[in-house]
Amino acid sequence: MSREQPAYGLWLLVALNSAVFILFAYSFFKPATARDWRTFGAFSAFIVALFVEMYGFPLTLYLLSGWLQTKFPNLDLLSHNTGHLWSTLLGEKGDPHFGLLHIASYVFLGFGFYLLSSAWNVLYHAQRRHAMATTGPYAVIRHPQYVAFVLILLGFLLQWPTLLTLVMFPILLIMYGRLALTEEAEMRAQFGEVFDRYAERTPRFLPRLLRRSSAN
Repeated sequence: MSREQPAYGLWLLVALNSAVFILFAYSFFKPATARDWRTFGAFSAFIVALFVEMYGFPLTLYLLSGWLQTKFPNLDLLSHNTGHLWSTLLGEKGDPHFGLLHIASYVFLGFGFYLLSSAWNVLYHAQRRHAMATTGPYAVIRHPQYVAFVLILLGFLLQWPTLLTLVMFPILLIMYGRLALTEEAEMRAQFGEVFDRYAERTPRFLPRLLRRSSAN
């Protein structure tokens, strides 16, 4: 049986894939303020770190190589499929690209980019009117753009987990949470009771699936 060719050191693929996803996100998010750029910059750093390990240098596989070779003696560490660590660790057989987690990752990625696009469209028109964004995704949650970024990051983590991106993910969650609070304080200062009423009926991050029935 011939050994699968090494799948790393492909720095052109690192650059191309990073550029595609970063520019794709930029086309939807269109950062304008310093806060927007911090949000987008953190997302971009995650994407670059991901593709560096996916096609450039597999730092996670290198650091875990001793343990992986002990637990999985026949594992080819230079195979691209081995980098799909969830499939490796769960002992899945066959091509990991057709595994349940990989398919779920596409759902997260697709919905994340769709939500990012929809939210930006609503926010753009609201800003032009100097009004609050309260329709579309903003009628369901107060910060759909931050939620969209988290869904995209989670989708990539389901595909290709690395030690660096696993460490970055909770840090980004905290960062986006703080940015959301800062944004709300600014909205409250600008719109006052209008924002308070909106915040009272609209959850911050998670949609309210079960609404309390109104009293008779």
